[in-house]
Amino acid sequence: MKEYVLKTTKAPVDLSGYEAELNPAQLQAVTAGRGPHLVIAGAGSGKTRVITYRVAYLIDQGTNPSRILLVTFTNKAAREMLRRVTEVTRGDSTQVWGGTFHHIGNMILRRHATLVGLTNSYTILDREDAKELLQVCVTDLGISVTKHRFPKGDVLQDILSTAINAERSVAHVLEDRYPFFTLFEAEILAIGRRYRERKFKDNLVDYDDLLSLWLRLLKEHPEVLDSYRQRFLHVLCDEYQDTNAIQGEILDLLASNHRNLMVVGDDAQSIFAFRGAKYANILRFTERYPDAQVHKLETNYRSTPEVLDLANASILHNIDQYHKTLRPVRPSGPKPALTSLTDEEEQAAFVAQRALELRDEAIPLNDMAVLYRAHFQSIQLQLELTRRGIPFDIRSGLRFYEQAHVKDVVAYLRIAVNPKDELAWKRAVKLHPGIGNATAEQIWQAVAGQSGQLDLEALKALAPHLGSRARRGFQEFLILLIRLFALPQAPAEMIDTVLDGAYREYLKTRYPNWASRLEDLQQLATFALRYPSLEAFLTELSLTGVITGEDVVWDEPRDELLILSTIHQAKGLEWSVVFLIWLVDGWFPSAAGLREEGGLEEERRLFYVATTRAKEHLYLCHPQRGTDFRRRELILKPSRFVHEISDNLYEQWHVRME
Repeated sequence: MKEYVLKTTKAPVDLSGYEAELNPAQLQAVTAGRGPHLVIAGAGSGKTRVITYRVAYLIDQGTNPSRILLVTFTNKAAREMLRRVTEVTRGDSTQVWGGTFHHIGNMILRRHATLVGLTNSYTILDREDAKELLQVCVTDLGISVTKHRFPKGDVLQDILSTAINAERSVAHVLEDRYPFFTLFEAEILAIGRRYRERKFKDNLVDYDDLLSLWLRLLKEHPEVLDSYRQRFLHVLCDEYQDTNAIQGEILDLLASNHRNLMVVGDDAQSIFAFRGAKYANILRFTERYPDAQVHKLETNYRSTPEVLDLANASILHNIDQYHKTLRPVRPSGPKPALTSLTDEEEQAAFVAQRALELRDEAIPLNDMAVLYRAHFQSIQLQLELTRRGIPFDIRSGLRFYEQAHVKDVVAYLRIAVNPKDELAWKRAVKLHPGIGNATAEQIWQAVAGQSGQLDLEALKALAPHLGSRARRGFQEFLILLIRLFALPQAPAEMIDTVLDGAYREYLKTRYPNWASRLEDLQQLATFALRYPSLEAFLTELSLTGVITGEDVVWDEPRDELLILSTIHQAKGLEWSVVFLIWLVDGWFPSAAGLREEGGLEEERRLFYVATTRAKEHLYLCHPQRGTDFRRRELILKPSRFVHEISDNLYEQWHVRME
């Protein structure tokens, strides 16, 4: 077959408007020619501006907007970029294909659903629906979940989803993330097969299908692949460092003909490996595309020179990376401060007091953030802010004491201090196998019917009247209560007892992030050591839950709240002031991260992300002493990320109490 090349007509573009809005490196990327392009966009270097102006430039050149594919990680980001494109270009951006991978995948799958065994009227399952269907599949297959603690829907979902998105076997995922469930490999594989059968039978897809079936369409149906390779003359992807194996393969296939693929990201901000992000996608891009042009955006518009010097010095220790040096535009400011604190109480007091001082210097609270590696590291700080009446907003999830696993464990302690606490009874007893709402009510009525002190021996008489599975769960619950009531009312020891009394195993079956939740509870036990009695501990938790920081009345609008966030949640955001707390080896970098292949470099990238959130003031906080969940006194070493950088890049603050 003879091939005839139809040349694209390119209109001359007036670059004056582009030159006024872009620096030379940005302009070079925006106006680059055809072919593959990798844009390494350092923190605060204007990557969104580059990808937006690139789309505008292509349209101004005469590219039909409907032949441009712009993939982002939120639909909101795509809408905002395309709105800005409309303002910049003379052309019409409404026909650009823009959105998340899942959004684009759904649009394509609707058109070709019959090729993968569906109709185009399929229903998309949300996470909760998918979890429930997995539980139905367990029932369909008659799998016994009573002899051993079998993984619940959330965990099954995580195992199967990770296998799909990382393109790994279920056996590999189990070995890597859930070694205690390897004995159930055959059952989990059977559930996965049954789950797929049910979805196709009922014309259903889940979020993973929107990607995996899209990839299947492209790989198994050459006519579909050829159609979209021709339709999308230019493919652009934002936040490329966060793409997973399937997403990376889809982009490569779509660009496999014309090779007009521009990916924008920062390898130094690749911090989502735990979600399946494949770091090799960005790091090995030039191996897959040897002729790719690499554009480095190294001008930082966010941070002062002092903040950037520290961030640059840290990330320099990573070997596997594209080397770049961020250059500041902002004028000089204060050096980052390394604050050495006696313990976590002093750390919390320092953050609270310094935040109020900076507020007096006209920096609003909502322009300050406290960042941490893991959510449990904010326990003491939340308490201190509440005591001082400083309003705060948590961006890393629920307040620590409002999380389900914390409330679960506290429910047992509430029973120990008040045996007639109905809500605590019903919450705690339902955590045991076979006990649902009806059985919990039956058990509570037996408790409520007792006069005087709680008689656990009398409650045993209820067991024969329960179903066989509920009977075993109730007996397990009673054994735990007997152990708790036999203890002195020391909250830390009681939390340990609850964890040993099957709750640790419950976490493993119920939550994909069971390890971090267990760490939360171990730290809660450590926190409880400072209270002389169970009643004092529960009173503190209750007051913290009732008189929250957000209830404090200020003269200013309610949105002036100090931000508390994990570093992962803070990616892409910025504040004038950043407090980075718990800079302790084993906590940050985390012990788990240090055990994983490539973990140290990912932890260092996380430190880089944290420090580059600060525009002007950066406080690195290091407690010197702590206590672990076994109540051992610890001497805490400053994070190796601090030791790695020269001490002339920060100012040392010694904090002391009056």
